[in-house]
Amino acid sequence: MSGETKEVLGSNYVQNDVIINRLIDKMTLFDDNLMSLVFGQNIETTELLLRVIMERDIKVIDVRGQDELKNPVIGGRCITLDVHAIDVDGRHIDIEVQINAEGSHVRRARYHSSMMDARMLKEGQEFKEIKDSYVIFIYDHDKFRKGLPFYHIQRRVDETGEAFGDGSHIIYVNGRYEGNDDIGRMMRDFHQCRPEQIESETLSKAVAYYKEKEGRGAMSEAVRKYAMEYAKEYAKEYAKEYGEEQRREGMKAGIETGIETGIQTGRRTEIFLSVQDGDYSVNRGAEKLGMSVDEFEKSMSEAGYRVPELV
Repeated sequence: MSGETKEVLGSNYVQNDVIINRLIDKMTLFDDNLMSLVFGQNIETTELLLRVIMERDIKVIDVRGQDELKNPVIGGRCITLDVHAIDVDGRHIDIEVQINAEGSHVRRARYHSSMMDARMLKEGQEFKEIKDSYVIFIYDHDKFRKGLPFYHIQRRVDETGEAFGDGSHIIYVNGRYEGNDDIGRMMRDFHQCRPEQIESETLSKAVAYYKEKEGRGAMSEAVRKYAMEYAKEYAKEYAKEYGEEQRREGMKAGIETGIETGIQTGRRTEIFLSVQDGDYSVNRGAEKLGMSVDEFEKSMSEAGYRVPELV
């Protein structure tokens, strides 16, 4: 944490620790902070996840969490991969978790794939030497609403229906799938916030490490960094109301409010999306947020989500 942030927080640092610890306790593997640590620094857990999703044995030789890929074009958009793995055959695999509809456009997969591809060939190498790439999105909802556990996307020749075979693969995983098979069990584990509720022993131990043991500090710093960045952006807008001479007071109030606002907004977004996608009823969503049905419908509509008709 920067000195400026410490100074701004002052005596409220302990209070914010309580907020952050509460947030960590509620996290599941659909949160990219936890997911990137559990898989991005652990070959064993990454191999387990990929074996279930890709339905074959896979040997990972390198894996990184929150791996930033910089765009070589000035002003071009960079991306940060939740988990970036490379297997023994040189294939690059990007694993992303997505809990809401923001940023879920299908062209995102195309962009992620192109950013990985651009780094696979060195000067003088032939195009045929480029390795396969996989972009895997694990959604907290059923992206295509067909009830299937997976959706595999590959290029095909329109006229013949044959696979184009360029080595580019995109896989969407339905996080709401509940079948009694490996992927169903894996997705149920992804929804658990307590390590002892996770069926996979490998995943349970990894999550416990970051929630309850030595890794708790690393988890806290990752969440704090995210919360502070959100809060500082919130504070900038807040401080504008007071003028530059009261910037520090505005920052202090904005950071305190921003952390709470970030947690509340994330919770509401998750529930609004679940109701819109039919995973929760309107009544259930209102209950979870402690609102009346009328208040919930109004809030959901004002946030830009489609409110299903009550049956």
